[in-house]
Amino acid sequence: MATFVTHKIMGTALQTTERYTDLQARGVGAFGVICSAHDSKANRTVAIKKIGNPFDGSARVKRTYREVHLMNHLKHDNLISITDIFISPAEDLYLVMECCLTDLHELIQSRSKPLDNKFIQFFTYQLLRGLKFIHSAGVIHRDLKPSNVLIKENCDLKICDFGLAREQDHQMTGYVSTRYYRAPEIMLTWQKYSYAVDIWSTGCILAEMLLGKVLLPGTDNVHHFKLMTEMFGKPPKEFMETVYSDVTMNH
Repeated sequence: MATFVTHKIMGTALQTTERYTDLQARGVGAFGVICSAHDSKANRTVAIKKIGNPFDGSARVKRTYREVHLMNHLKHDNLISITDIFISPAEDLYLVMECCLTDLHELIQSRSKPLDNKFIQFFTYQLLRGLKFIHSAGVIHRDLKPSNVLIKENCDLKICDFGLAREQDHQMTGYVSTRYYRAPEIMLTWQKYSYAVDIWSTGCILAEMLLGKVLLPGTDNVHHFKLMTEMFGKPPKEFMETVYSDVTMNH
């Protein structure tokens, strides 16, 4: 039976097996805490994601299952790989993954000017390559954004966070991807969107790399849609007649 050790990171208790030491905080998300650690068995640095109360409510259970299931089955050079998984005595779930130096959001924010074109081209190529593989498996990521695009020391790119990913044939929900990178069809016809929503998000990420700032910084859904129409023009009337989102139509 594995022996667990408790670590205190950013005010949060993490329980890992003795295999993982030297935990360092890397970030906190809506659904978990992420740390780097030394894997004494493999003698390498890894990332550990704690998902607290993974079985608390059906929505959290579904998100947890999707992330674990897809990370375990989607194997590609441009997707983050999972190396270990365990449940602590406190019944929190821990995912152990390969560790990356930074993410695209941090990289863009750390610079006073946009990235060089050669890096933008290389990152975009890898992002589209990974996305093609995800889509070929019949899966829509649904939450592509710079903070979910990890970068290694050698500039290899890894797509991560599959908690919102869904199979294409499932009925879709509207409030999924982060607003800045959310495709218009998610807000307007949210039951009928497709792989194209990931392509929209990728375009927003590419624009952010080129500009050094967010392309469509909407403060809410209405403002976000207004920015879209100002930049790309209003959708044709026949399209608006197919809109299913009452919230958007009421504005």
